[in-house]
Amino acid sequence: MIHVSTQMGFLIFLLHLSWFCSLLAGLGLYMAQSGSWRFCHVALCTIKRDLMCLFVILKVRWSMYHNLRNKCTIPALFAQMVKLHPDKPALIYEATGEVWTFMELQGRCHAVAHWALGQGWTEGDVVALFLESHPVMVPLWLGLAMVGVEAAFINQNLRLDSLLHCVRVSGARAVVFGTELTEDKLFYIYTSGTTGMPKAAVVVHSRYYRITAFGFHSFGLRHDDVIYNCLPLYHSAGTVMGVGQCLLFGLTVVIRRKFSASRFWDDCAKHKCTVIQYIGEICRYLLAQPVRPSEGQHQVRVAIGNGLRPSVWGEFVQRFRIQKIGEFYGATECNCSLINIDGKIGACGFNSRILPSFYPIRLVRVKEESGELLRDAQGLCIPSLPGELGMLVGRINHTDPLRRFDGYVDKDSTNQKIAHNVFKIGDSAYVSGDVMVMDEYGYIYFKDRSGDTFRWRGENVSTTEVEGILSGLLGHTAVAVYGVSVPGVEGKAGMAAVAHTEGSFDLDAFLFAVTKALPSYARPVFLRLMPAVDTTATFKITKTRLQREGYKPQQSKEKIYFLDGRVGRYEAVTDQLYNAIIEGKVCL
Repeated sequence: MIHVSTQMGFLIFLLHLSWFCSLLAGLGLYMAQSGSWRFCHVALCTIKRDLMCLFVILKVRWSMYHNLRNKCTIPALFAQMVKLHPDKPALIYEATGEVWTFMELQGRCHAVAHWALGQGWTEGDVVALFLESHPVMVPLWLGLAMVGVEAAFINQNLRLDSLLHCVRVSGARAVVFGTELTEDKLFYIYTSGTTGMPKAAVVVHSRYYRITAFGFHSFGLRHDDVIYNCLPLYHSAGTVMGVGQCLLFGLTVVIRRKFSASRFWDDCAKHKCTVIQYIGEICRYLLAQPVRPSEGQHQVRVAIGNGLRPSVWGEFVQRFRIQKIGEFYGATECNCSLINIDGKIGACGFNSRILPSFYPIRLVRVKEESGELLRDAQGLCIPSLPGELGMLVGRINHTDPLRRFDGYVDKDSTNQKIAHNVFKIGDSAYVSGDVMVMDEYGYIYFKDRSGDTFRWRGENVSTTEVEGILSGLLGHTAVAVYGVSVPGVEGKAGMAAVAHTEGSFDLDAFLFAVTKALPSYARPVFLRLMPAVDTTATFKITKTRLQREGYKPQQSKEKIYFLDGRVGRYEAVTDQLYNAIIEGKVCL
């Protein structure tokens, strides 16, 4: 939000940015001293991309600086949008066709704020929101924020212990903060809990603005865009990246209660949507649908999200005529978000090779089995080289709204995500838990969550990569890949759970295709055919139950097979065969 009257202030602000000056000086020095033609080639290939991203960072940084100086909260910024276009549609509920203008949305927020005060709630109190995705979710949390009450977004699919856990950990009523942008907590968003109980991540006003603004400026969004949002509103992608475009930049958002692959393009055409959101497996679900007229009649030009598999990226763009993919990486709480600003297929973002320190994130080496950070003789983390797997970390600076780590409500959970002496002695960094790899141009590719990669036959196997390949071979069906222990055998054998409900499954054809597509160590030793693969409400595949059950024969509607290397085919796992494997009588 840079106005003409503030241009001079913006220039003065730039001059005070030591890192900006360092970037320009360092770039010139590095180019002058480097005698490597390869470096010059990389620099020429990436400088446009790097400058595009630098411009976005400066724009977002200046906006946040302006907001901090004027103590603007998210409700205050939304009020500015209402003044600009009070009668413009803000939210559309797809299920009923109900339309709320910006003025009407503000009125509902005010009603909630007065209601909260009438309940006796005061600044710093926490209120849990437990309801399905509906436009009413927006004035509920935004109205509460107007009086300093913090909302805890609870996944409406939770039951019993998980539900009790999320409600319990949100009860921070004794913690009271101010309402200015830097410290008033806005709401809590819970992590998906794919590897354990969900954690309540703290979202402050500045973080909400940062996520939304990077999405708007990085991917070419416009104030007249209409966004199709079928993601859960208790999740950051739905309520920050999606609804945030409405509240802070004046876009119209179409809210759908629940994702429907069969209705997706019909809805987009009906509401003249120009931007869609995706997450996890949504793009694969859409590709698995039969061709329908509406997929060629929509006006969508940009798709924003994270988790678009490289194996389906090209086909998704070509089939649905999407002009721009806005892939990004980031967790609700992280300080090392990445953006793929120039549409590099398969990449979730990049780090500059010209001057990598201007954005203080890094891939560092880890132990293959434990995921523990490896350190050099000085005790510092060891940077990963291009082409080498590494854990993504981001340097923490609590005085910089782009670098701060607000953590979780639970302090122990917060401390577990922080490492010390990472970039230099005495510093601290957020540890993402995600394993990635960077190429020589600085493009970064997601490989696996820490702990998902397993070792077999002396080789590391990326479950994410194998899932993408197998899913493509099977017509974009859902596949979960994980490692299972076999007594007396080193490492973990690969196992694939495949969603299969109709007709027979040609095991011989599957093995033939797998043999051509995967190296021997990455081919599934065990295969499980089941009606559906477990996923979270945000379409992330979960493997906890599958790993626990292993390859023991299950109920009759499921089948488990073992790849017998001696005969070269998959054999059904019976109780007798299972016992033989457990007793070490079968050679793997």
